[in-house]
Amino acid sequence: MLMFEHYVVALLQLAPLAEGTGGFSGDLIGLVARSSLASQLVLTILLFFSIGSWAIILFKLREFRRVEAQTAKFVEVFRRSGRFSDVQSVCKSLSASPLVGVFQAGYVELNTQLKNGKPRGDVAEDDANERRVLQSFEALDRVLLRASSAEINRLEKHVPVLATTASITPFIGLLGTVWGIILAFQGIGSTGSTSLAVVAPPIAEALLATAAGLFAAIPAVYFYNHLTTRIKLVASAVDDFSLEFLNIAERNFSG
Repeated sequence: MLMFEHYVVALLQLAPLAEGTGGFSGDLIGLVARSSLASQLVLTILLFFSIGSWAIILFKLREFRRVEAQTAKFVEVFRRSGRFSDVQSVCKSLSASPLVGVFQAGYVELNTQLKNGKPRGDVAEDDANERRVLQSFEALDRVLLRASSAEINRLEKHVPVLATTASITPFIGLLGTVWGIILAFQGIGSTGSTSLAVVAPPIAEALLATAAGLFAAIPAVYFYNHLTTRIKLVASAVDDFSLEFLNIAERNFSG
């Protein structure tokens, strides 16, 4: 949120541009109003990209705060509990954590295999009459791997839009600038004057598109890298949890 406030302040600081000669007023709104239809279209596209990227940034930052807080609580419950059924009872309240999805997938597969497994004759973990052994640890591993991929894909949702914004908006802004400069030189040719009063307004309007493209791209680049790093950390935690789940299953349900 603080980064967003700095972004808005920077935009406001660009608004009062220096006044040129010949009555040219360089305020930001005036530049946009006097620009060509093509330049206004480019600025509108960049505005939508910027609004969309900031919406994704704020949403994902809020999501990751919930993910990290609930993951810490889930890990504490998981390591403190003596039975998987106790952990299952708290999963609904901690559904934002990707570890919950992985655990539930493994828990279902574990129960399915134990229901069809061979009895060992001792007391079961979940207070059944007899303990049974797993039929296939490889199948359990595949289920955990598939659930891990699904959870990471859920966290990555919408993040590639930031990469798209970061890569394409500078070129859109440059396109607007090139088009504006072409129109500016056409205007200079038609008037036959190269005075600052004639040259400055169209050049300023043309450069506005490049500035808008950079203002859309810079925060998108930063937060794309930031969110990608956090996703990698969560993915590492998911892999560690899957191995821990497999170790517990092997200790308690191996033949």
